[in-house]
Amino acid sequence: MTSQPAQLGIIPLQRAIDHYFELALYLLVFTGFATLASTGGLDYPSITLVGLALVVRGYLLAKRQRVVISERWTTPLTILYFVFFVADYFIVSHSFLPATVHLALFGVVIRMFSLRRERDYITLSILAFLMVLASAVLTVDSVFLFSFAAFMLMAVATFVLMEMRRSGHVASVLARHSSDPQEHRHLAFALVRVAPALMLMILVGAAAVFFILPRMSGGYLGGYSFGTDFSSGFSDHVQLGRIGEIQQSNAVVMHIQIDGDPVGRYDLHWRGVALADFDGHNWSNPRTQFPLRRGSENSFMVPQAHAPFRSYVTPNGRREEIIHYRVLMEPIGTNVFFLAPWARSLSGNYRDVASDFGDAVYDSDAQHAITRYEADSDIARAAPDELREAGQNYPPQIEAAYLGLRQVDPRVPQLAAKITHSAHNPYDRALALETYLKTHYTYTLQLPRTAVLDPIANFLFERKQGHCEYFASALAVMLRTEGIPARVVTGFRSDEFNDLTGNYVIRAKDAHAWVEGYFPGFGWQTFDPTPAGVGGTPQGWHRLALYVDAMSSFWRDWVVSYDATHQYVLGQSAVSGTRGMWEGARNWARNRYAAMLDWARRSQQRVENSPRRWMAIGLVITMALALLGNLGRMARFLHEKWLQAHPERAPEQAATLWYGRMARAVARCGAQKSAAQTPLEFLSQIENARLREPVGRFTEMYESARFGNSGEAAQHLPELYEEVVSAAREG
Repeated sequence: MTSQPAQLGIIPLQRAIDHYFELALYLLVFTGFATLASTGGLDYPSITLVGLALVVRGYLLAKRQRVVISERWTTPLTILYFVFFVADYFIVSHSFLPATVHLALFGVVIRMFSLRRERDYITLSILAFLMVLASAVLTVDSVFLFSFAAFMLMAVATFVLMEMRRSGHVASVLARHSSDPQEHRHLAFALVRVAPALMLMILVGAAAVFFILPRMSGGYLGGYSFGTDFSSGFSDHVQLGRIGEIQQSNAVVMHIQIDGDPVGRYDLHWRGVALADFDGHNWSNPRTQFPLRRGSENSFMVPQAHAPFRSYVTPNGRREEIIHYRVLMEPIGTNVFFLAPWARSLSGNYRDVASDFGDAVYDSDAQHAITRYEADSDIARAAPDELREAGQNYPPQIEAAYLGLRQVDPRVPQLAAKITHSAHNPYDRALALETYLKTHYTYTLQLPRTAVLDPIANFLFERKQGHCEYFASALAVMLRTEGIPARVVTGFRSDEFNDLTGNYVIRAKDAHAWVEGYFPGFGWQTFDPTPAGVGGTPQGWHRLALYVDAMSSFWRDWVVSYDATHQYVLGQSAVSGTRGMWEGARNWARNRYAAMLDWARRSQQRVENSPRRWMAIGLVITMALALLGNLGRMARFLHEKWLQAHPERAPEQAATLWYGRMARAVARCGAQKSAAQTPLEFLSQIENARLREPVGRFTEMYESARFGNSGEAAQHLPELYEEVVSAAREG
């Protein structure tokens, strides 16, 4: 039976394990909820209510108090919530994933305050994992990696402690170690050491499996992610003010890398959707879409938006400025490809791509959301002198689609005529209107507080400030009053460049609207009436954001978007790198071998020319090598001599040295000491009484010097050794 003191020692340690387990489980749930909340996809009521429940639970845990909801209440509450789940799905959330997340959060709150049996703890752990799983669906940000690592750390500690509680061997282990009053502290320190090590091994193993296993297209849960304002801000029907709402966010939308551009020398408009019809409040594009012809290697040919520009050098030549770029897009909930004007081709892992007569390009593949694509665009621009000579011979379909106007405030055409009275061609009139808006109106992201009857007239004559949509809409309307076909284009414009990654960083605040005017023979030309803002590559302390962006870009590119293409590139890089290392090592070995042969030939010639001199040098080298080879033995010999002369200065070492010499002296008399024997056991096996007596005195002094570090005892060892040697000779 277990003794009473052992039982008293077990109880505090059992309580310590239970407390550590509940603390680890609480931190596991807290980490899972924090990961879910950090995605930005959780509504504020859920964050507030669950956060409050976690605070209360943490307070009770710190005070070592328990509040357990009665089973009479948990069952009715659960049934009621399942009824609410149906209402949440059809009325509140209108989506499966948010409603399911709300159900999991309800389960977490209820289970935290109703922990009774072992299965309750396991259920709470599973719910914590479900929160992290939902986070993986709702975010692609690199912050998830650190949150997941913290969750895994707590999971390791939680399940180690859970197994300790459940194990049938815990009681015996506790009984054996119950004599240590600090055992619970040892347990805590052991968990702090073991849990991070296990977490790192899991992450390393998972990373290896992730990058090596073949990749397949997924998307089973991606379709349940929350939508954003982008889906309505870049659609074929845009309300005035929608782009301004998008610009309130600083979130990254795209990373764009242009071949041959390591310094960020471009300032381009990234076209989304062109809008033709304006009813005074909304721009729309009712034009039908048509599929694009597929080329080789998942590429699609984009129809040319305008005629080729004439060359200044040869009359019949064509002027081009083709750029090739790669786009990595965040999941913003739109099916529009953002392309530099004017796109020639687009390639990516998409089965169906479509376009419209506004030159927008759409993803028609419901199974593959827009993440990564490459494109070629011709960014050549017509010269102002060319556009001034374009004339006004517009095609009928252009006039029908882009000159129409509904009821317009009479002051608008009057203002347009006043601004352009001195211009003698459509291009100069367009340029005059663009310049006037840039210089006479101010830019602001503050949206009108109340709806107005005519937003354009209110902007031009009363408010005189607004964001890009108002500038672009005002310019497009005034161009049409001047008989110039015009349309509003939504997309992005940014010159922020991350020189660490070579990528242009496009943020939500860079959402933009501008105008395209039509010129016969040259097609659509860009006019941007919005006053320019401050941009460019961040400097000083702001460059810290570039490192964060570089990390996020790597995470998005090589983890979230990692596919068979990345795997092929990684494999090719590994093969070429290995081949390069092998070639480099072989060339190095070949060069070293040739240099060694050359040195040997020169050495042979020098020896043949002066043999006596080199014989003397060889003798000196041999003696030096022999001295170096025996340097350790010489050092030990000198150290032993020093210990023999001064045993009191290092009693422990001197005792070991003299005891070894004594044992060898006694062994010559037939008493051999084995390595397993203690000095006292060796003394008892000596049969010769005359020899045993001095050996006993020597052993007593040896133990005092060896284990008591007594210098006085060590000083007696040499003379006692002589007594043992004399007795051994007489015996």
